[in-house]
Amino acid sequence: MVDTAAAAAVDLARAAAEETSLPEYVGEHLGLLPEGERVVTHYFTCLDPAYLGWRWAVSVVRASRAKNVTVSESVLLPGDDAMLSPDWVPWSDRLRPGDLGPGDLLPTEADDARLVPGFTDTSGETDEVLFWELGLGRHRVLSAEGRDEAASRWHSGDAGPATPMARSAPAHCATCGFFIPLAGSLRQGFGACANEYAPDDGKVVSLDHGCGAHSEAVIISAAPESAPPIVDELGYDVMPSASLTEEEALGHS
Repeated sequence: MVDTAAAAAVDLARAAAEETSLPEYVGEHLGLLPEGERVVTHYFTCLDPAYLGWRWAVSVVRASRAKNVTVSESVLLPGDDAMLSPDWVPWSDRLRPGDLGPGDLLPTEADDARLVPGFTDTSGETDEVLFWELGLGRHRVLSAEGRDEAASRWHSGDAGPATPMARSAPAHCATCGFFIPLAGSLRQGFGACANEYAPDDGKVVSLDHGCGAHSEAVIISAAPESAPPIVDELGYDVMPSASLTEEEALGHS
């Protein structure tokens, strides 16, 4: 049941909205909504040009056995046509490769599926266990899921086999003398480029990647050597030019 006194307190609610904002920004009364026992919310059009489509919501209440109605709260609420900011997205979902700059910190969540405790051997690789026993172990290492994600990302990226440079390369990185295989299970598919003239120098590349700086690339001459000129000797005596004096040369001209 709507409280009669609270429902009739339109002027009180309007005055509260005008005090919160400015009188010229409070428009017509849009109606009311009972919120509970002796609690009613009155709605008014918002005329503020910065909040088009919004509305004022002023809640009034009458205490038990009281005759007077008081204001509980006055707020702006968005309507169906209100302009709203985009939904908030956690920073971990907004972050993209390359966003991290000097001095930035990127904390990793404790339950990150890409990582497992460092004392857990998830790959059958003994080097992680050995380092841990020597006191050089890391708190967390890549999990099987983390390695699979990295391998998929690298193979489908700029260091994989699908780039224009890789397709036009004379041979794959697997046969290049500058290719340094990675350790562990990723050794089967990836390594690092150690050719300072290659575009991927110091980067991880797949075995089936490639570029023109392959160690065994063969340089093909752009133009073959020209053949010696053919001289018709039937009507002329061929003599070395160095043996002719100036007078002889003038006499033959």
